[in-house]
Amino acid sequence: MARGRIEIDTERCKGCELCQIACPPHVIVMADALNKKGYRPAMLVDPDIDCTGCALCAVVCPDACITVYRFRPVRKEAQHVLATA
Repeated sequence: MARGRIEIDTERCKGCELCQIACPPHVIVMADALNKKGYRPAMLVDPDIDCTGCALCAVVCPDACITVYRFRPVRKEAQHVLATA
């Protein structure tokens, strides 16, 4: 299964919570601290690496403050090549 992570520009986030609602694995929460504009920004809380990099959060973000990184698993053939290199 693909895994991912996100980065949120907390200073641009207005805390609309749309990303939190859209997140299937529920790894986005609203921060307790306020950003410089006085909003509670979204933040990634993913200790078990449940984020799949689906990018639904980035699609619904009205301020485009979420960057998504997706990591695809290495195929077994590629693992063998990497191990022998």
